Amino acid sequence: MSHLLDTNICSAHLKRPSGLIHRFVQHAGRLFVPTPVVGELYTWASHRSSPQSLIDRIEYELLIDVTLLEFDKPCAIEFGRLNGSLLLNGITVNPVDLMIAATARVHDLTLVTHNTRDFQSIPGLRLEDWLQP
Repeated sequence: MSHLLDTNICSAHLKRPSGLIHRFVQHAGRLFVPTPVVGELYTWASHRSSPQSLIDRIEYELLIDVTLLEFDKPCAIEFGRLNGSLLLNGITVNPVDLMIAATARVHDLTLVTHNTRDFQSIPGLRLEDWLQP
């Protein structure tokens, strides 16, 4: 099974690599990160007074171990389809979270997140939490 990593999983790995290294090794070659997550990680780094060390860790400790997935046209179509359906049911989801979920669905990946509650309303989305004890 292949996995799409949410921002909180990536940041946890960068903060304490020993905590998730066994998962990264176990699923080597089958880990993906969507471009919206990369944007959130760079926002996290750029929000610091000295961002370069975190930027280097993003580049050389995370992104070299995963495959980057673009938020492309099929993902945008899935985003719109999901968002429209959810809105018809009175459900709103953070747009970045919905972009991440759409990417997972388009590529048939299990989304790994510690914020499973934020994604529960998205139909057909497989979730795992690697930070739950």
